[in-house]
Amino acid sequence: MSAEAWLHQLQQSGYRLTAARRAVVETVAGSLRAITPLQVYDTARRRHRGLGLVSVYRTLERLEELGLVQRVHQPESCQAFVPASRGHQHLLICRECGRTTHFEGDDLQPLIHSISRRTGYEIAEHWLQLFGLCEDCQSRGKH
Repeated sequence: MSAEAWLHQLQQSGYRLTAARRAVVETVAGSLRAITPLQVYDTARRRHRGLGLVSVYRTLERLEELGLVQRVHQPESCQAFVPASRGHQHLLICRECGRTTHFEGDDLQPLIHSISRRTGYEIAEHWLQLFGLCEDCQSRGKH
């Protein structure tokens, strides 16, 4: 989905389309990596000098509420965001460069059923994040 489509959805949900919000949306929508709020702020400020960090957080929250971005919990750093996947997909995240790739795979049902049976939880949904090294980072490490 394009940045323009995201901006349209923001506007339809009652958000004014300011230059600051546009800069945040274009930064996140165009990212191929998991991007932290501070990285969004640093990058988007190049497009709109008057951008404040509070605007970044509020816009990210609204984008998440609209299902346009997904929050990523990284083991060694704070939360980050990626454009949301279409349908039910999981996420691969490179520990070195932060590149993200969505993948499908629902052969987790036996595991989910087993966990549900052992814990008594009725599991309604899941989201799997796998961390490793992408091919590019693996290649750079071999030199």
